Amino acid sequence: MDNLRKIIEPSLESALTDIGVTGDFWKKALGTSREKAQGDLSLPCFPFAKQLGRNPAEIAEQLASSLSGDFEVAAAGGYLNFKAKSEWLAQNVMSMDLTPGNTSVLIEHTSANPNGPFHVGRARNAILGDTLVRLNRLYGNQVRAEYYVDDMGKQVGVLAWALANLSKEQVDGILNDADNINPRWAGKKDHETVRWYQAAQSIRSNEGAEDIETAIGKLVHASEHGDDVVLAQFEQAYKPVLDGMLETLSRLGIEFDTFTKESEFVVNGTVSALMERLESLEIHGVADNGAHFLDLGQRGLKGKTDFFYRRGDGSSLYATRDIAYHMWKWQQCDNLINILGEDHKLQAKQVGMTLTELGEKVPDVMFYAFIKLPEGKMSTRKGNVVFMDDLLEEAKAHAASVVRELRSDLDEGKINSIAEAVGVSAVRFNIVKVSPEKGFTFRWEEALSFEGESAPFVMYSHTRACSIARKVGRAANFDSSGEIPSAMHELLRVMSCYSDKLGQSVNENKPHIFALYMLELATAYNSFYRDCHVIKDGTVSEFNFAVSEKARVLLNQGMIGVGITPLESM
Repeated sequence: MDNLRKIIEPSLESALTDIGVTGDFWKKALGTSREKAQGDLSLPCFPFAKQLGRNPAEIAEQLASSLSGDFEVAAAGGYLNFKAKSEWLAQNVMSMDLTPGNTSVLIEHTSANPNGPFHVGRARNAILGDTLVRLNRLYGNQVRAEYYVDDMGKQVGVLAWALANLSKEQVDGILNDADNINPRWAGKKDHETVRWYQAAQSIRSNEGAEDIETAIGKLVHASEHGDDVVLAQFEQAYKPVLDGMLETLSRLGIEFDTFTKESEFVVNGTVSALMERLESLEIHGVADNGAHFLDLGQRGLKGKTDFFYRRGDGSSLYATRDIAYHMWKWQQCDNLINILGEDHKLQAKQVGMTLTELGEKVPDVMFYAFIKLPEGKMSTRKGNVVFMDDLLEEAKAHAASVVRELRSDLDEGKINSIAEAVGVSAVRFNIVKVSPEKGFTFRWEEALSFEGESAPFVMYSHTRACSIARKVGRAANFDSSGEIPSAMHELLRVMSCYSDKLGQSVNENKPHIFALYMLELATAYNSFYRDCHVIKDGTVSEFNFAVSEKARVLLNQGMIGVGITPLESM
């Protein structure tokens, strides 16, 4: 609660000076109370004991007796506990600034190989990335969401070869209908085309596939040298798949501002110029096979210290092109954020150290752990996946059955509309609320749960506030005042932390912090709704209505920030 801290610190500093404490080291110790019952902020007085030669409990008692303001203060066990006064909270909440940021930010996320539909594991990148985009915008930053199209890698080469060399009949025979397309997705190119990729993978795993490997290798080699014909062939192969993937992401509410092809930096000569710069560096080396590398061990990297950036035949590697891409991205923004799986940590470290060696800035990276099925990691290559399209359909169907049971007065069109919003929101929130660095096992029953800590719980709180606003039918008087019972105080306390939690999520690249805060806000509003009636016996309580309206606005904006659809009725 930064605003409370701002009014406490001057008084506390004066009181500490009066009893002989020197320095401002205590400011770092003043933090959020461990227990809500203790207050909002707490300060341990133990660090002052040695300097003053006194008991911490006595110091706390003396300080508590000398402090006053828009807060209550109490001493307990050597701690000072501060609690904001209800009147100050109300004034602070009604006037707080919700958009403190103004930084130009480029967030690159998703960038999945366009060789098949999104599965739940892949989609974690997209959902986390898009949520970070939304939260930065909510914070007031100017954000650009970027998709880096891997249009020249091995996996695209496999897909291009398969489409050029295998008929539908051959694909069906190779797969033996084991992975036959779900009729629901007939005509959706990502679902149809992944069968060619899977068939090619099956062939490559067989003995005697050397000719196929050679052919694919030639395609990839040509693409890495900027061969226009091959790059056009690759684009023809992956573009329909990418379009299908983007259709799925759009259903999740995920859109991109710009798309940048990996090949762009080869074709325009940027990669070639970069490799010349890298060759001039002090830590440059050449392997026996003619490949060029940087010895990052000389700069402190542990483990795999040789960072190869050019093959013996003169072609670049993916990481080389990634460095060129980062140098270009830094020309587009003030702050750069990448969303990467935890398996990219070494490469991200190598890229960052190389950028530093070149005198460039290093991006922030949000690493995320993988989602697993109960039997293991998901893989499009192996076919053991839960496709996001299927999950969304299941979520919508489950939501529709719940809505039909609760709202028999609604027609099917309205039920489907609500079910789509609830299903998509539930899937997104199930992923966002988990800390990115924590892996978890995907289970249908958890992803589709509408109970407890879920998106529907937050959505229902918002619809309650919207229902009140419709019944009152006019704007709220935010200058009003009134009685503040405990449920209202708690709601005001939670609302006052809105900007703090949003800023923490944005500045630390941790979307789950704000997602969990939204659960706290919804819980506090439900208690307020129960105990603090806005309309009683036909009369509107102006103050209660003003508080409800402020909560409605914060719920609405926060839901958009975490990717929950803010329905006005359910």
